[in-house]
Amino acid sequence: MFLDLLKRRNPALIGDAIELHQSGLIPANSYVIDLDAVEANARSIAAEAKRLGLTTFAMTKQFGRNPVVTAKVIGAGIDAVVAVDVSCARPLARHGVPIGHVGHLSQVPRHESLEVAKMSPWFWTAFNDEHARWAAEAARQLGRNQKIIARIYDEKDGFYPGHEGGYAASSILKIADAIDSMTGASFAGITTFPALLFDAQAGTVELTENMRTIAHAASLLQNAGRADIAVNAPGTTSTQSLALLAGAGATQVEPGHALTGTTPWHAVRDLPELPAMLYLSEVSHEHGNRGYFYGGGLYSDPVLGQYPLHKKAIVGRSSEQAATLEVEIPPATAIDYYGQLILGENSQVSPGDTVVLGHRIQAFVARAFVVPIGGVGTGAPSVHGIWTVDGVKAFDELPTL
Repeated sequence: MFLDLLKRRNPALIGDAIELHQSGLIPANSYVIDLDAVEANARSIAAEAKRLGLTTFAMTKQFGRNPVVTAKVIGAGIDAVVAVDVSCARPLARHGVPIGHVGHLSQVPRHESLEVAKMSPWFWTAFNDEHARWAAEAARQLGRNQKIIARIYDEKDGFYPGHEGGYAASSILKIADAIDSMTGASFAGITTFPALLFDAQAGTVELTENMRTIAHAASLLQNAGRADIAVNAPGTTSTQSLALLAGAGATQVEPGHALTGTTPWHAVRDLPELPAMLYLSEVSHEHGNRGYFYGGGLYSDPVLGQYPLHKKAIVGRSSEQAATLEVEIPPATAIDYYGQLILGENSQVSPGDTVVLGHRIQAFVARAFVVPIGGVGTGAPSVHGIWTVDGVKAFDELPTL
């Protein structure tokens, strides 16, 4: 699905990625990112958010918390980043990126709270009093006051499996008072996930019951005299959806896949953001009418439902001579050592051929490289480092034969 989108809206990324791989500048098993497209996407989101009075925190896990890409995002006007877990926060803090939000979706473990407090996050989400107290105590030890956001829920809300949890929304006034009573902390707002979801049948995004829950809680807090309540509303964010969120009462949004133009909505509608990310690998060998290519980054986020094991790939040594072949990838229960190209009577591949896929990437759960490239489509593309998915420089350049 996203491969067709790339071919139509950013074909230069495909061509330049193949060229750089064939020149020995990009290794197999790499997520390749178009820096200029990401920057333009971030600028579009930031401008619309500013118009609407929204604060923006970029989710960086899908491109491996990469410092080069993140710098482009912040430089384009995004306010700060959100760390989905402590493992996400560490590389971001190490690179001096402002941490706007921690603790959501994954809370901060007890004995890692002081480490996170030293990162001076703007907001810290807690699902319960224990986590709020740990954040408060860590901040107190550092002479800080930590703004706490409460993750709340109502029985009618819906969550992805494994994402459940939080305070009961009906107790929001007591929750706010309890957090304010903790030395080192102050109640700052509320959050949920997801606030928006893509409706495949309607072909658009819609507000969730979760968003209505936090909007109602925000009104209760305001009626009780609490001003400047942060209403953090992540989920399927794009330039096009920001007005919907702002109209529902959101004050903070967290664009993630919108930065690379790969939300479910982007798959079916041309939104302002361009597709800016692909997976690149290399043919290893043939066996039994199959061409095997190196894996490691074949995990596909099943946000559109369970992903099919059969996909399409562009294969060749130049975009002009490349063929589109059917691909079979390992099921989620298997280790993705290799993907398989299905070869027909009139198709053949050779070891060393470039393989390009366009699936919904979550780099932080994979074992692959992250390779940002600049100058896509200019005739002089350049590689801006080869990185691990933890935002660490893997090596300066790939030794070539």
